[in-house]
Amino acid sequence: MCGIVAYVGNRQVTPLLIEGLKRLEYRGYDSAGVAVVSADHGTQVCHSVGRVSVLDDKLNAEPDRFRATLGIAHTRWATHGEPSEANAHPHLGKTRDGHTIALVHNGIIENYASLRKYLEGKGHTFTSQTDTEVLAKLIAELYQPDNKKGGGLEKAVQSALREVTGAYAIAVVCDAEPHTLLCARKGSPLIIGIAEDAYVVASDAAAIISHTTQVITLDDYQVARLCAGPDDKLTTTGGPWAVDFRTTTIDNVPVTQQVSELEMDLQQIELGGYEHFMLKEIMEQPESLRNCFRGRLDHREGRVVLGGLSKYTRDLVRAKRFIVTAQGTAYHAGLIGEYLLEDLAKVPARAAYASEFRYRNPIIEDASVILAISQSGETADTLAALREARERGALALGVVNQVGSTISRETDAGVYLHVGPEIGVASTKAFVGQVAVLTLIALYVGRRKFLAADVLAHYIDQLEKLPDHIQTVLKQSDHIRDCVEKVVDRDNWLFLGRGYNYPVALEGALKLKEISYIHAEGMPAAEMKHGPIALIDEGMPVVFIAPRGSQYDKVISNIEEVKARGGRIIAVATEGDEEINRYADFVFRVPDVPEPLQPLVTVVPLQLLAYHGAVLRGQDVDKPRNLAKSVTVE
Repeated sequence: MCGIVAYVGNRQVTPLLIEGLKRLEYRGYDSAGVAVVSADHGTQVCHSVGRVSVLDDKLNAEPDRFRATLGIAHTRWATHGEPSEANAHPHLGKTRDGHTIALVHNGIIENYASLRKYLEGKGHTFTSQTDTEVLAKLIAELYQPDNKKGGGLEKAVQSALREVTGAYAIAVVCDAEPHTLLCARKGSPLIIGIAEDAYVVASDAAAIISHTTQVITLDDYQVARLCAGPDDKLTTTGGPWAVDFRTTTIDNVPVTQQVSELEMDLQQIELGGYEHFMLKEIMEQPESLRNCFRGRLDHREGRVVLGGLSKYTRDLVRAKRFIVTAQGTAYHAGLIGEYLLEDLAKVPARAAYASEFRYRNPIIEDASVILAISQSGETADTLAALREARERGALALGVVNQVGSTISRETDAGVYLHVGPEIGVASTKAFVGQVAVLTLIALYVGRRKFLAADVLAHYIDQLEKLPDHIQTVLKQSDHIRDCVEKVVDRDNWLFLGRGYNYPVALEGALKLKEISYIHAEGMPAAEMKHGPIALIDEGMPVVFIAPRGSQYDKVISNIEEVKARGGRIIAVATEGDEEINRYADFVFRVPDVPEPLQPLVTVVPLQLLAYHGAVLRGQDVDKPRNLAKSVTVE
């Protein structure tokens, strides 16, 4: 959701903050702001509504005022209070001795109302509708100058966070300490990049990668104090410019941090000649899938290799039930995972919306496995569901893309997607990676229970061919665009599929909704006759996922019912299927693959359909309205 960037070092901070915010634009936002601190000018703040470019123009209009080497910046997605300059971050607080606290925040302060009442009683005046301003003023109220350099702000932040209920990732500065940056987290991601003579803090690695690949990931209830400046101003000695780093809990208990290496490079988060990140990531799927499979398909010995699960192989084989939990696109992948686990591993499974699972007082039986799916590894609802199930005794597995994310750290074991960073808000290659990993897990468990060696060998052979199959589908991009152009003016669509392709119908409808703002519904094809068929009128686009398989004849019958009522049929069909031409107005072809693997090819034309539909309607594909890439609050 919201994005944080902060820097303390030996370079001019404003261009670095703007660069970082632009790299976080894909996360979704409605306003932005910057605060910089210098010994000469104190705290200077600038806010804007709309794109980061608007903020950049305002900063460039007053370059002298924003010269500093310490600063914080933020892109806001409204939760408390409408999008406005008054509600934009950073928010400010005044200490008793007249210094300014500036703070940026991702998350929600749940007890903000009682804290606000307390602070108003202390004489603080509020200028926004946000919960974040309460935290800025609480830190200011608790701030006391410290004879030790940099100690006052750290103690105030620790004290304030002990009073807070909710989720937060924060970066805080104070003009009384012009070389010190404080940051902390609970329930919302925050990482610290360690650069030469500087520190870069961000809520997403995309804002750090151009400066350093060495990072520290803060855990919940941890506070980091980062200092960089002239040697005589800091506690560290050893040169004209010095840096100092310290991490504690909010109770001031020292914490030893481990430095890790970011598994991405700058080229991966650049457009690379494509018009949009979404199109780039759709086209990257063959290579992403090869990376996902690398080292995991042992064709010679006929086995699936999942090192992340090896410690728990016996528990997985003995598992009586799998609960697959996720949100959005990841939930659709999880629904396919439910089918895969029951079909290939013969173990009971069900997919559950994480947001509902947590509040249902779920029954967790002995030998249950919770499988949490999240591209970012930070999805708040999924993380909460995972914790609930684990608290009740379930073995916790994760399927995530972001190495070092919260879900990856809180699960017992898991499998990374390794599909590379996904910038597009509408997930594409992560979905394919999630389905691929779930297929591997189902085969891994199934082979150890009942799956014959020759059957597994066949699936391994078919999986290895999938990247080339997807490449074949991608070549139809222009054809798909031409077909979509003929129906893109219609505002109501249906997506229908059966079996493994029912979740694909859900995903296709979601993609169209997300980026083109066309109303679309996905459902099982047989469900259409139980009410939704009343919606079909002359010219309504109805997308059928109809590859050859066990339910092909049933799908053809459903197509005939729609065609008889004037609907325009768009069919995703198997190469060589000539019968479908009798019924469909438009056909997108996919290679013939085993039924459990069909979603990995049938979803691709639907991704292209949604992409071209949005472009033809003039929408901003990479910045869809009201959406955030990673939903880190409930």
